[in-house]
Amino acid sequence: MQRNDKRGQSMTTNPEREPFVDAVEAGEFLHLRPRRVLELARQGEIPAYPLGQGKRRVWRFRLSEVADAIRARSVDYPRQSPAPREETI
Repeated sequence: MQRNDKRGQSMTTNPEREPFVDAVEAGEFLHLRPRRVLELARQGEIPAYPLGQGKRRVWRFRLSEVADAIRARSVDYPRQSPAPREETI
């Protein structure tokens, strides 16, 4: 698989050695803000790898693991209100 890094340089990714990404890239992948990605990681909602000790850790993610976790979640949200219907005469 061919990807470009942040500097636009080409890098080949091996599925067995998938690179780690930061919260910004994980957020772009999930269409979430980086802060929300970090909240989900701290809550254990998405797989993440904390680096360091203490309160201020650096978090890294593997996009394939995040995607698998999202796919595995069963989402069952009942509609809160029905969509408005146009009346036909």
